[in-house]
Amino acid sequence: MKPDTHANPVMGVVWMLVTGLNFVAVTALVKYLGTNVPPAQAAFLRYLLGLVFLLPMLGAIRNTALSPRMHLLFFGRGIIHSGGVILWFFAMTQIPLAEVTAMNYLSPVYVTIGAALFLGETLAARRIAAIAVALIGAIIILRPGFREISPGHLAMLVTAVLFGGSYLLAKFTVDAANPPVVVAMLSIWVTIGLAPFAWAVWVPPSWSDLGILFGVACFATAGHYSMTLAFRAAPVAVTQPVTFLQLVWATALGALVFDEAVDVWVVAGGTLILGAVTFITWREAVLKRRAITPPDAATKL
Repeated sequence: MKPDTHANPVMGVVWMLVTGLNFVAVTALVKYLGTNVPPAQAAFLRYLLGLVFLLPMLGAIRNTALSPRMHLLFFGRGIIHSGGVILWFFAMTQIPLAEVTAMNYLSPVYVTIGAALFLGETLAARRIAAIAVALIGAIIILRPGFREISPGHLAMLVTAVLFGGSYLLAKFTVDAANPPVVVAMLSIWVTIGLAPFAWAVWVPPSWSDLGILFGVACFATAGHYSMTLAFRAAPVAVTQPVTFLQLVWATALGALVFDEAVDVWVVAGGTLILGAVTFITWREAVLKRRAITPPDAATKL
Protein backbone atom coordinates (compact mmCIF):
# COMPACT_ATOMS: atom_id res chain seq x y z
CA MET A 1 0.00 0.00 0.00
CA LYS A 2 1.33 3.39 -0.96
CA PRO A 3 1.40 6.05 1.74
CA ASP A 4 -0.62 9.21 1.34
CA THR A 5 1.10 12.23 -0.12
CA HIS A 6 0.52 13.88 3.25
CA ALA A 7 2.66 11.39 5.15
CA ASN A 8 2.51 11.53 8.92
CA PRO A 9 5.32 9.40 10.38
CA VAL A 10 4.21 10.01 13.98
CA MET A 11 0.71 8.69 13.31
CA GLY A 12 2.21 5.81 11.34
CA VAL A 13 4.23 4.82 14.39
CA VAL A 14 1.22 5.25 16.69
CA TRP A 15 -0.99 3.06 14.52
CA MET A 16 1.73 0.42 14.30
CA LEU A 17 1.98 0.47 18.10
CA VAL A 18 -1.77 -0.17 18.23
CA THR A 19 -1.31 -2.95 15.67
CA GLY A 20 1.31 -4.60 17.84
CA LEU A 21 -0.90 -4.45 20.91
CA ASN A 22 -3.77 -6.02 18.98
CA PHE A 23 -1.64 -8.90 17.73
CA VAL A 24 -0.10 -9.48 21.15
CA ALA A 25 -3.65 -9.63 22.52
CA VAL A 26 -4.38 -12.31 19.91
CA THR A 27 -1.44 -14.44 21.07
CA ALA A 28 -2.32 -13.90 24.73
CA LEU A 29 -5.91 -15.07 24.24
CA VAL A 30 -4.83 -18.14 22.27
CA LYS A 31 -2.25 -18.92 24.95
CA TYR A 32 -4.91 -18.53 27.64
CA LEU A 33 -7.23 -20.88 25.73
CA GLY A 34 -4.48 -23.50 25.82
CA THR A 35 -5.56 -27.05 25.03
CA ASN A 36 -9.23 -26.57 25.94
CA VAL A 37 -9.96 -26.71 22.21
CA PRO A 38 -7.78 -28.65 19.71
CA PRO A 39 -5.61 -26.29 17.62
CA ALA A 40 -7.33 -27.11 14.31
CA GLN A 41 -10.78 -26.56 15.83
CA ALA A 42 -9.69 -23.36 17.57
CA ALA A 43 -8.30 -22.01 14.30
CA PHE A 44 -11.53 -22.92 12.47
CA LEU A 45 -13.73 -21.25 15.08
CA ARG A 46 -11.56 -18.12 15.04
CA TYR A 47 -12.13 -17.74 11.29
CA LEU A 48 -15.76 -18.84 11.36
CA LEU A 49 -16.62 -16.30 14.06
CA GLY A 50 -14.58 -13.68 12.20
CA LEU A 51 -16.78 -14.00 9.10
CA VAL A 52 -19.15 -11.52 10.73
CA PHE A 53 -16.63 -8.80 9.90
CA LEU A 54 -17.03 -9.59 6.19
CA LEU A 55 -20.61 -8.34 6.10
CA PRO A 56 -19.60 -4.78 5.07
CA MET A 57 -17.61 -6.30 2.19
CA LEU A 58 -20.49 -8.29 0.65
CA GLY A 59 -21.25 -5.56 -1.87
CA ALA A 60 -17.66 -5.42 -3.09
CA ILE A 61 -17.52 -9.21 -3.33
CA ARG A 62 -20.75 -9.42 -5.34
CA ASN A 63 -19.61 -6.70 -7.75
CA THR A 64 -16.23 -8.31 -8.45
CA ALA A 65 -15.93 -10.61 -11.46
CA LEU A 66 -13.17 -13.13 -10.84
CA SER A 67 -11.53 -15.23 -13.53
CA PRO A 68 -10.97 -19.00 -13.04
CA ARG A 69 -7.27 -18.22 -12.51
CA MET A 70 -8.12 -15.82 -9.69
CA HIS A 71 -10.38 -18.37 -8.06
CA LEU A 72 -7.56 -20.91 -8.24
CA LEU A 73 -5.13 -18.43 -6.68
CA PHE A 74 -7.55 -17.65 -3.86
CA PHE A 75 -8.13 -21.36 -3.30
CA GLY A 76 -4.40 -22.13 -3.26
CA ARG A 77 -3.67 -19.28 -0.87
CA GLY A 78 -6.49 -20.37 1.41
CA ILE A 79 -5.14 -23.93 1.65
CA ILE A 80 -1.57 -22.78 2.33
CA HIS A 81 -2.70 -20.23 4.91
CA SER A 82 -4.91 -22.84 6.59
CA GLY A 83 -1.88 -25.03 7.21
CA GLY A 84 0.03 -22.11 8.67
CA VAL A 85 -2.84 -21.15 10.98
CA ILE A 86 -3.22 -24.70 12.35
CA LEU A 87 0.50 -24.96 13.04
CA TRP A 88 0.54 -21.50 14.66
CA PHE A 89 -2.28 -22.44 17.03
CA PHE A 90 -0.45 -25.69 17.82
CA ALA A 91 2.82 -23.86 18.50
CA MET A 92 1.03 -21.54 20.92
CA THR A 93 0.21 -24.56 23.10
CA GLN A 94 3.80 -25.82 23.05
CA ILE A 95 6.30 -22.96 23.36
CA PRO A 96 6.45 -19.56 25.12
CA LEU A 97 4.84 -16.43 23.69
CA ALA A 98 8.19 -14.77 23.09
CA GLU A 99 9.45 -17.68 20.98
CA VAL A 100 6.32 -17.74 18.83
CA THR A 101 6.60 -13.98 18.28
CA ALA A 102 10.34 -14.08 17.52
CA MET A 103 10.08 -16.97 15.07
CA ASN A 104 7.14 -15.36 13.31
CA TYR A 105 9.54 -12.59 12.24
CA LEU A 106 11.04 -15.14 9.81
CA SER A 107 8.04 -14.97 7.45
CA PRO A 108 9.17 -11.78 5.63
CA VAL A 109 12.63 -13.33 5.20
CA TYR A 110 11.11 -16.35 3.48
CA VAL A 111 9.05 -13.99 1.32
CA THR A 112 12.26 -12.29 0.17
CA ILE A 113 13.78 -15.66 -0.75
CA GLY A 114 10.57 -16.73 -2.49
CA ALA A 115 10.40 -13.45 -4.42
CA ALA A 116 13.87 -14.16 -5.79
CA LEU A 117 13.02 -17.75 -6.71
CA PHE A 118 9.54 -17.25 -8.17
CA LEU A 119 9.08 -13.55 -8.96
CA GLY A 120 12.46 -12.75 -10.48
CA GLU A 121 13.56 -10.38 -7.70
CA THR A 122 17.30 -9.73 -7.60
CA LEU A 123 19.10 -10.65 -4.40
CA ALA A 124 21.94 -8.18 -4.04
CA ALA A 125 24.82 -8.92 -1.69
CA ARG A 126 23.37 -6.75 1.08
CA ARG A 127 20.04 -8.55 0.97
CA ILE A 128 21.77 -11.93 1.02
CA ALA A 129 23.76 -10.78 4.05
CA ALA A 130 20.55 -9.65 5.77
CA ILE A 131 18.95 -13.05 5.10
CA ALA A 132 22.03 -14.74 6.56
CA VAL A 133 21.75 -12.58 9.69
CA ALA A 134 18.09 -13.52 10.05
CA LEU A 135 18.90 -17.23 9.78
CA ILE A 136 21.61 -16.81 12.40
CA GLY A 137 18.95 -15.23 14.60
CA ALA A 138 16.76 -18.31 14.12
CA ILE A 139 19.68 -20.57 15.09
CA ILE A 140 20.24 -18.49 18.23
CA ILE A 141 16.59 -18.93 19.19
CA LEU A 142 16.56 -22.68 18.54
CA ARG A 143 20.12 -23.40 19.75
CA PRO A 144 20.22 -26.92 18.29
CA GLY A 145 22.51 -29.20 20.24
CA PHE A 146 22.21 -27.04 23.36
CA ARG A 147 18.53 -27.65 24.06
CA GLU A 148 15.71 -29.79 22.79
CA ILE A 149 13.93 -28.53 19.68
CA SER A 150 10.28 -29.21 20.44
CA PRO A 151 7.43 -29.91 18.01
CA GLY A 152 6.29 -26.35 18.70
CA HIS A 153 9.55 -24.94 17.32
CA LEU A 154 9.29 -27.11 14.22
CA ALA A 155 5.68 -26.03 13.79
CA MET A 156 6.69 -22.35 13.88
CA LEU A 157 9.46 -22.90 11.32
CA VAL A 158 6.91 -24.37 8.91
CA THR A 159 4.32 -21.73 9.86
CA ALA A 160 6.68 -18.95 8.82
CA VAL A 161 7.26 -20.66 5.45
CA LEU A 162 3.53 -21.15 4.84
CA PHE A 163 2.63 -17.57 5.80
CA GLY A 164 5.40 -16.39 3.48
CA GLY A 165 3.95 -18.49 0.66
CA SER A 166 0.50 -17.08 1.38
CA TYR A 167 1.82 -13.53 1.05
CA LEU A 168 3.58 -14.34 -2.23
CA LEU A 169 0.34 -15.69 -3.68
CA ALA A 170 -1.39 -12.53 -2.49
CA LYS A 171 0.98 -10.52 -4.69
CA PHE A 172 -0.66 -12.15 -7.73
CA THR A 173 -4.16 -11.17 -6.61
CA VAL A 174 -3.88 -7.59 -5.34
CA ASP A 175 -3.51 -6.15 -8.84
CA ALA A 176 -6.68 -7.85 -10.08
CA ALA A 177 -8.99 -7.46 -7.09
CA ASN A 178 -9.76 -4.81 -4.49
CA PRO A 179 -8.06 -5.27 -1.09
CA PRO A 180 -11.40 -5.95 0.69
CA VAL A 181 -12.09 -8.75 -1.77
CA VAL A 182 -8.61 -10.23 -1.25
CA VAL A 183 -9.12 -10.19 2.54
CA ALA A 184 -12.63 -11.61 2.27
CA MET A 185 -11.63 -14.45 -0.05
CA LEU A 186 -8.76 -15.40 2.27
CA SER A 187 -11.11 -15.53 5.25
CA ILE A 188 -13.69 -17.60 3.37
CA TRP A 189 -11.22 -20.10 1.94
CA VAL A 190 -9.32 -20.49 5.20
CA THR A 191 -12.59 -21.21 7.00
CA ILE A 192 -13.42 -23.85 4.38
CA GLY A 193 -9.89 -25.25 4.44
CA LEU A 194 -9.90 -25.62 8.22
CA ALA A 195 -13.34 -27.23 8.42
CA PRO A 196 -12.36 -30.89 7.76
CA PHE A 197 -9.44 -30.69 10.20
CA ALA A 198 -11.69 -29.19 12.86
CA TRP A 199 -14.34 -31.85 12.26
CA ALA A 200 -11.76 -34.63 12.73
CA VAL A 201 -10.86 -33.46 16.25
CA TRP A 202 -14.11 -31.76 17.28
CA VAL A 203 -14.93 -31.36 20.95
CA PRO A 204 -17.93 -29.39 22.25
CA PRO A 205 -16.61 -25.88 23.01
CA SER A 206 -17.86 -24.02 26.05
CA TRP A 207 -19.39 -20.55 25.84
CA SER A 208 -16.21 -19.26 27.46
CA ASP A 209 -14.08 -20.87 24.74
CA LEU A 210 -16.28 -19.32 22.04
CA GLY A 211 -16.01 -15.93 23.72
CA ILE A 212 -12.22 -16.14 23.78
CA LEU A 213 -12.04 -17.14 20.13
CA PHE A 214 -14.42 -14.35 19.14
CA GLY A 215 -12.08 -12.02 21.03
CA VAL A 216 -9.20 -13.42 18.96
CA ALA A 217 -11.15 -12.63 15.78
CA CYS A 218 -11.92 -9.11 17.02
CA PHE A 219 -8.33 -8.27 17.92
CA ALA A 220 -6.98 -9.82 14.70
CA THR A 221 -9.40 -7.78 12.60
CA ALA A 222 -8.59 -4.62 14.56
CA GLY A 223 -4.89 -5.33 14.10
CA HIS A 224 -5.18 -5.59 10.34
CA TYR A 225 -7.26 -2.41 10.21
CA SER A 226 -4.82 -0.40 12.35
CA MET A 227 -1.97 -1.79 10.28
CA THR A 228 -3.68 -0.42 7.16
CA LEU A 229 -3.94 2.99 8.82
CA ALA A 230 -0.22 2.82 9.72
CA PHE A 231 0.75 2.09 6.12
CA ARG A 232 -1.47 4.91 4.91
CA ALA A 233 0.16 7.37 7.30
CA ALA A 234 3.83 6.50 6.79
CA PRO A 235 6.15 4.33 4.68
CA VAL A 236 6.77 0.74 5.75
CA ALA A 237 10.42 1.63 6.36
CA VAL A 238 9.21 3.94 9.15
CA THR A 239 6.68 1.59 10.73
CA GLN A 240 8.63 -1.70 10.44
CA PRO A 241 11.04 -1.13 13.38
CA VAL A 242 8.07 -0.57 15.70
CA THR A 243 7.15 -4.25 15.35
CA PHE A 244 10.11 -5.06 17.61
CA LEU A 245 7.96 -3.93 20.53
CA GLN A 246 5.71 -6.94 19.92
CA LEU A 247 8.60 -9.12 21.08
CA VAL A 248 9.09 -6.94 24.15
CA TRP A 249 5.39 -7.07 25.02
CA ALA A 250 5.13 -10.81 24.35
CA THR A 251 8.16 -11.47 26.56
CA ALA A 252 6.76 -9.33 29.39
CA LEU A 253 3.29 -10.84 29.07
CA GLY A 254 4.66 -14.38 29.07
CA ALA A 255 6.68 -13.68 32.22
CA LEU A 256 4.02 -11.75 34.14
CA VAL A 257 0.86 -13.61 33.17
CA PHE A 258 1.92 -17.10 32.06
CA ASP A 259 4.97 -17.56 34.32
CA GLU A 260 7.31 -18.09 31.33
CA ALA A 261 11.01 -17.55 31.91
CA VAL A 262 12.61 -14.62 30.07
CA ASP A 263 15.10 -16.12 27.60
CA VAL A 264 17.72 -13.57 26.56
CA TRP A 265 18.73 -15.77 23.64
CA VAL A 266 15.21 -15.61 22.22
CA VAL A 267 15.20 -11.82 22.54
CA ALA A 268 18.66 -11.61 20.93
CA GLY A 269 17.70 -13.92 18.06
CA GLY A 270 14.41 -12.11 17.48
CA THR A 271 16.24 -8.79 17.44
CA LEU A 272 18.63 -10.06 14.75
CA ILE A 273 15.77 -11.37 12.63
CA LEU A 274 13.75 -8.16 12.89
CA GLY A 275 16.86 -6.07 12.27
CA ALA A 276 17.48 -8.00 9.06
CA VAL A 277 13.86 -7.57 7.93
CA THR A 278 13.99 -3.86 8.72
CA PHE A 279 17.20 -3.47 6.70
CA ILE A 280 15.71 -5.27 3.70
CA THR A 281 12.59 -3.10 3.88
CA TRP A 282 14.67 0.07 4.20
CA ARG A 283 16.83 -0.86 1.20
CA GLU A 284 13.74 -1.44 -0.93
CA ALA A 285 12.39 1.96 0.12
CA VAL A 286 15.71 3.65 -0.69
CA LEU A 287 15.88 1.99 -4.09
CA LYS A 288 12.19 2.80 -4.68
CA ARG A 289 11.42 -0.73 -5.70
CA ARG A 290 7.99 -2.23 -5.60
CA ALA A 291 7.66 -3.64 -2.09
CA ILE A 292 8.02 -7.41 -2.01
CA THR A 293 9.14 -7.98 1.56
CA PRO A 294 6.11 -7.43 3.78
CA PRO A 295 6.23 -6.02 7.27
CA ASP A 296 6.02 -8.74 9.89
CA ALA A 297 2.48 -7.79 10.84
CA ALA A 298 1.24 -8.38 7.30
CA THR A 299 1.89 -12.10 7.56
CA LYS A 300 -0.02 -12.67 10.77
CA LEU A 301 -3.40 -14.27 11.36
